[in-house]
Amino acid sequence: MPRANQIFRKARKALHDLDLLKILQSEITHELSSTRFQSDESGCSRDFVVEHDSPKSQDVVLRRKLESGEEVAVSALSGPLRFGREGAFPREILMKICVSKPGVGSILQFDCGVSEDHHGGSPFKIYNAYYLQSSANLGSSVYRGPFFSSLDPRLQDALKDYLISRGVEESLTNFLLLHVHKKEQGQYLNWLQNLESLVAKGQPNEL
Repeated sequence: MPRANQIFRKARKALHDLDLLKILQSEITHELSSTRFQSDESGCSRDFVVEHDSPKSQDVVLRRKLESGEEVAVSALSGPLRFGREGAFPREILMKICVSKPGVGSILQFDCGVSEDHHGGSPFKIYNAYYLQSSANLGSSVYRGPFFSSLDPRLQDALKDYLISRGVEESLTNFLLLHVHKKEQGQYLNWLQNLESLVAKGQPNEL
């Protein structure tokens, strides 16, 4: 009787694994046939160079050096899913932009968001703007400035124009929107294939 129970458990597990394998293969086929993020990916705008784009990381880092010596670094990754909103891109892209000047230890940091629904307005939203002394030990008690939304609207527009003049324009944000979504889709497909391989190792039937 114990032997029969053992065989029954193995048989049930084999059937469960076979169902899981079929579901995984179906999802892989769907992802491979998907054209959601297959548009032609234009290059980075205004001399930005991709500095970091590991297939194992979520983010991509770009950098641009202006003729004045000023540097603009952009780090971007996908934000949370936007449920209930239609469009080609299910996530907002979160950008962290740092602007530094040669010989100056401090930097300007902007926390921004990029989505496809700007409708001809600014290609990004600024959520926070900070003046940071890079050499300082920044703790939670350090004052980082007021909420961006509380600033004078003219100052908000001026800060957006400041970033646009340094290359953070629509061609760059469109590149990031497509590139980060494609990267996430590739990582998801790779995860599915690894899981399929793991489940498939239990096939054929282990009875």
